[in-house]
Amino acid sequence: MSRSNEGVIQGSKTRSTTESSETDGSASPSGSDFLQLDLGQAPPGGRTDWLAGRLRAAIADGTLPVGSRLPASRVLAAELRVSRGLVTEAYQRLAETGQVRGRGRGGTVVVAAPPPAAGATPAPDRGGLVDALRAVPCRIDLSPGVPDLTAFPRTAWLQAERRVLAGLTPADFGYGNPQGAPALRAAVAGWLARNRGFRADPDEVVIVAGVAQALALLAQVLREEGVHRVAVEDPGSLGARQQLEYGRLETVPVRVDEAGLDVAGLRASGARAVLLTPAHQFPTGVVLDGGRRGDLLGWAAAGGLVIEDDYDAEHRYDRAPVPALRALLPEAVCYAGSVSKLLAPALRLGWLLVPPRLRDAVTAAKRYADLGNPVLAQLVLARLMDSGELERHLRHVRRRHRRRRDVMLRALAEHLPGARVHGAAAGLHLMVTFDGAGFEDTALASAALTLGVKAHPLSWHRVRPGPPGLILGYAAGSAGEIEEGVATLGAALRGGLGGGPGALPETGRKVFPDRRQPPGGSRVVRG
Repeated sequence: MSRSNEGVIQGSKTRSTTESSETDGSASPSGSDFLQLDLGQAPPGGRTDWLAGRLRAAIADGTLPVGSRLPASRVLAAELRVSRGLVTEAYQRLAETGQVRGRGRGGTVVVAAPPPAAGATPAPDRGGLVDALRAVPCRIDLSPGVPDLTAFPRTAWLQAERRVLAGLTPADFGYGNPQGAPALRAAVAGWLARNRGFRADPDEVVIVAGVAQALALLAQVLREEGVHRVAVEDPGSLGARQQLEYGRLETVPVRVDEAGLDVAGLRASGARAVLLTPAHQFPTGVVLDGGRRGDLLGWAAAGGLVIEDDYDAEHRYDRAPVPALRALLPEAVCYAGSVSKLLAPALRLGWLLVPPRLRDAVTAAKRYADLGNPVLAQLVLARLMDSGELERHLRHVRRRHRRRRDVMLRALAEHLPGARVHGAAAGLHLMVTFDGAGFEDTALASAALTLGVKAHPLSWHRVRPGPPGLILGYAAGSAGEIEEGVATLGAALRGGLGGGPGALPETGRKVFPDRRQPPGGSRVVRG
């Protein structure tokens, strides 16, 4: 049994002993209120298999959700009128596949559900691969893009909300400005000046429901401007690419290397606009270097449009701040940011700054999209920014995120010594690649998911082929979860990537052929 499942069931008997006891006791059918189990439905000599199957099916379909507790083995055995060994053996089988775990006096608890069959998951054009994976229950989530949600400043938010409510007039509860509350637009301008090093007038700021809505609005406006193709980084964010494509724009992949976006490739693409993450490229973590920045700004000055996604530039640990492109050429750069990686994605609060020629069109698109973001949340965020509370929160979570990053780096060195680690200097995730390996990263991610651990395969975020890899978020989990999650990834890789009841949404699986770890020494790239 794996370390994570030690102690799940004490005193479990061997399978042969358990099966032989199935004929003991009453021959009449026995039932239980729990899951409406009817032992009369079990085949003779196969009661343990039947009970384990019923429990597994209930976990898979959500009848027994993650976090629910199974009856004590003694209690369930008495209700079903079978030996306790039969029940403990059924529980043990679920423990061995990572679906339940013993928690001492807390009993046996469901900790992971098997991923759904590929045919039962949403198709990419109805929510996307990332959304489908997000919906799958798991034991440990190493998905990228999520901050430490336990650190959300609840007390500061509540205090700010009370003060805001105390000062509102009845008129403030009416329809607001679709461009955003003036107080928040002014606060965002101040935040950008202090933390991103460029000045902006509050009238330049449009408050949006996160970077996703910023891209949706820009897609609409660009189409009206006659722009139908947008270059994107490769590898780059699958979600951002899908957002543009949903907005009926064609996306053209442009290679990313150690210096960032290949500007020569951008010129060759013929695209009139480009979406990129220059301060901390997703997912590689590299910074667009000085030479490339100059080339890019030259391309933009000649008529190109840059969409700068500054998604997590505040989270840096081992390097100095990287200036925003918006500071260098505001007339050719659309700048998007949010508090999704700083506070919580659920707030759906972000900002978009566009060149003057696009501002009226973007504001009109926002008006007709939703009449503007909820005003109360805008005013609370403005107060947190103006009071300095948001900077204090940033300093706090930087320390926590850095400690967790260091835990993941140590765990990767121990459990995935063949992996090359990228982007350790900043952000909320690491990218690992297995150069020269003979397996598909979707197979590794699928094998890990059957063991209750989520991670993004790098190939999801690629358009062109490349070495297999994973994208691993470290901000949202505890040190123990990070260590156990990476250890599970190592076990999945050593186990050959085969077996298990399911696969990642809309992916195939290819068995790791020789059951060895990929070659090569451990290396960290701190982009």
